[in-house]
Amino acid sequence: MAPSPVLKCCKRALNWVPVLFIHLVVGWSYYAYIVELCVYTITNNAERISYLVIFHIFFGMFIWAYWKTIWSMPAKPSKAFALPRVEKELYEREERAEQQQEILKKVAKNLPVYTRTAGGAIRYCDFCQVIKPDRCHHCSTCEMCVLKMDHHCPWVNNCVGFSNYKFFVLFLAYASLYCVVICATVVQYFIKFWTKELLDTHAKFHILFLFFVAALFFLSIVSLLSYHLWLIGKNRSTIEAFRAPVFSNGPDKNGFSLGFSRNLAEVFGDQAKYWIFPVFSSLGDGHSFVTRLVHIDPEHANSVLQQNGKSPVGVTSPAELGNSAHHAEEDQKKMSGGHIDTVTTESEP
Repeated sequence: MAPSPVLKCCKRALNWVPVLFIHLVVGWSYYAYIVELCVYTITNNAERISYLVIFHIFFGMFIWAYWKTIWSMPAKPSKAFALPRVEKELYEREERAEQQQEILKKVAKNLPVYTRTAGGAIRYCDFCQVIKPDRCHHCSTCEMCVLKMDHHCPWVNNCVGFSNYKFFVLFLAYASLYCVVICATVVQYFIKFWTKELLDTHAKFHILFLFFVAALFFLSIVSLLSYHLWLIGKNRSTIEAFRAPVFSNGPDKNGFSLGFSRNLAEVFGDQAKYWIFPVFSSLGDGHSFVTRLVHIDPEHANSVLQQNGKSPVGVTSPAELGNSAHHAEEDQKKMSGGHIDTVTTESEP
């Protein structure tokens, strides 16, 4: 039985508790640093001003990235991945799983879909009633399919996926730097209060606690950041790190990896000037991705790479993307008598 609207409302409200907790901690750290440290403790004006400027730069970038991660709506599959009306009616009437798969295979032929279930079947979401694009998964919390889903994060109360993965990584990076700035500038006063060089005041508790909290948060956040940077270098999501994507020839944990530089560009974009800012610059449309298993002629490489998400593209329907990528190898076979040249990628261990 489906939960009542009241229960759903309560659940949604409770989901914001971790986000509220983070805001309260950050709000207190802002007060402790600005008021208790800079106003009441530091006596040198030059030191005070320099601390305030540096602190606000990293605080601003941290909050910007955090809010972008929270408020970016998860990207969901386009209508092109929904079953056409006739096929949908046939699928719903059909009770045999084998025949349902035949219907899905017929529709999927015109889509850029290369991954399968562990059993080799077309990945179909019965809740959203769409064929899942590669790297797309259904989130039970958000109650929707999310493109290139990485995980659902309770600390941002949002799914981390194609639309906000860059923001999430920057949020972790700037949160780490925010903690580093606090620890580096507070440590001398922490030592002075600890060794009784400074008189006990109401600022002592805030400064001692601020250092401990910043140090603990840094250790936890930097470990998570390191893990996600490793995932970016391998072009894997958290889901794919635990369960390798399955292609027509079986599971391949490195199936989407095209070498470090291109993996990095897929998340942060091909223009380095945008990398440090929480503005969307990821490549592709989230519906299709180049894999190491799709062989294409060098003359077709640029167009197919664009269509499969390796550089900004114009308005192109997913069906057109699928047809181009799906038939690139076949067309080249016809042109060259069966000889196929592959796109060169960096080696992957």
